[in-house]
Amino acid sequence: MLTLYQIHSAIAVVVDGALPREALPKADALVTRTPGLVVGALAADCAPVLLADPEARVVAAAHAGWRGAFSGVVEAAILAMEGLGAARSRIRAAVGPCIGQTAYEVGPEFEATFLESDPGNARYFFRPDPAGRPHFDLPAFVESRLIAARIATVERQTPCTFNDDSRFFSFRRTTKAKQPDYGRQISAIVVS
Repeated sequence: MLTLYQIHSAIAVVVDGALPREALPKADALVTRTPGLVVGALAADCAPVLLADPEARVVAAAHAGWRGAFSGVVEAAILAMEGLGAARSRIRAAVGPCIGQTAYEVGPEFEATFLESDPGNARYFFRPDPAGRPHFDLPAFVESRLIAARIATVERQTPCTFNDDSRFFSFRRTTKAKQPDYGRQISAIVVS
């Protein structure tokens, strides 16, 4: 199984074999067509995204936090898959557990970054209290990027990592509780 040194980027790396731990690429998506090589994305509130073109036998695992999703990590993974023979018309994606909008309170500068980029991004923000801080819908934003990339299908299995402490680790929950560290989930995929 191969993972990355994740840096909240839009960098996708193509791999064809195992790498020593000290040589892990700094990136946020792994792409392979090597049978038996499991590629995975770690997350503890960010959205894990798994992609597959079953006909070309090409897969990818992406770590899509807000920075990576905003800057294009899923698009980079799709382009890398195409470089290995995948076709958008056959790529299937699944977005996994991540922080939900009710728990993802952000600052006004965060919201401004998204709105300056595209005023249509307003649909990913809401305020439970009109005078309160905005809340961001990360899973919907990631899903919209995948749909805009014109891949075959997108499925969301996105229970909130923050609100479900019996099943998921959460960086934000751990930070709010002033705990020293947090765990991570792994989402992985393989060409068999």
